[in-house]
Amino acid sequence: MKIENTQVQMRKGILEYCILHIISRGEVYASDMLEELTSAKIMVVEGTLYPLLTRLRKAGLVDYQWVESTSGPPRKYYKLTEAGQEFLAQLKTTWEELVASTNHITTNHNGTVQPVAESQKSKES
Repeated sequence: MKIENTQVQMRKGILEYCILHIISRGEVYASDMLEELTSAKIMVVEGTLYPLLTRLRKAGLVDYQWVESTSGPPRKYYKLTEAGQEFLAQLKTTWEELVASTNHITTNHNGTVQPVAESQKSKES
């Protein structure tokens, strides 16, 4: 099993939440989303973003408007719909629950992160 495959799957699992969160800040151009996702090391493949944005639009969670550009063709600027805002709020709750659950599992009772070596020793005992 390759660690990279698991890491990619973990990132994919939170990609939709991150994209909706970025769009929730205000109308945003796809390349700006891509830049933020790449700098945060969530996504580096452009071919993943556009199909996801299309899926979100077809689900009624995002909408877009064309804006004329002085330096080229018109651009699509994405925004959340009301349904998208509600969906994002639900995802936020789920995310917070997942973080709390993960922290509960991966920390000692004194609140510090349990080193992997210690967790392996306790399994062996």
